[in-house]
Amino acid sequence: MNAGTRIILVRHGQTVWNRGERFRGRSDIPLDEIGLKQSEAIAGKLAPSGAGAVLSSPLRRTMMTAQAIAAALGLSVEPWEDLIDIDYGLWQGLSTAEARARDPLLYQRWLESPHLAAFPGGEGLGDVRDRVVRVIATVLARYANRTVILVTHVVVCRVFVCTVLGLDLSHFWQIAQDPGAISTIGVREGMLVLNSMNDTCHLKGIA
Repeated sequence: MNAGTRIILVRHGQTVWNRGERFRGRSDIPLDEIGLKQSEAIAGKLAPSGAGAVLSSPLRRTMMTAQAIAAALGLSVEPWEDLIDIDYGLWQGLSTAEARARDPLLYQRWLESPHLAAFPGGEGLGDVRDRVVRVIATVLARYANRTVILVTHVVVCRVFVCTVLGLDLSHFWQIAQDPGAISTIGVREGMLVLNSMNDTCHLKGIA
């Protein structure tokens, strides 16, 4: 690994469904008004980063966030399918109350043992980790000694941090990743190193 490589991990800005706590997954919903303001604040924060590439999940909420960042850097956004959100399958679009009523045992497993939960017709966290591992390998090979920005979703961000730290996915809920948060990952002595996590200082005053 090259010590000059830096990954900036960004969770997209707020959507209406973030406020309502629904299982968003592959639902292609846009940023809301606050999310748009957050994307501009993220862009301002990352404009001096010197990033050479902005890669994003292809869903609208991430692409909208990534486009603001890329514009501030004079770059274009490259959509990456492996950065897409988890597939919640039949739970897609359900509120937490609806999911609990539909399958209380699976809902409880998701809360208590997320690494063991597999969504009907969708994915589990292990599937997301497989994609994250591919993303990391590709970034390290393609963007050696450069800074790259990845714009993705809360589930992917949490799994990404667990992977960097060598934690199993039972620690999923212990990783904070708020809307519009920035985390940075570097390379030191041949290892990925989490340098900062869940930075939201740039979002102060946005409401």
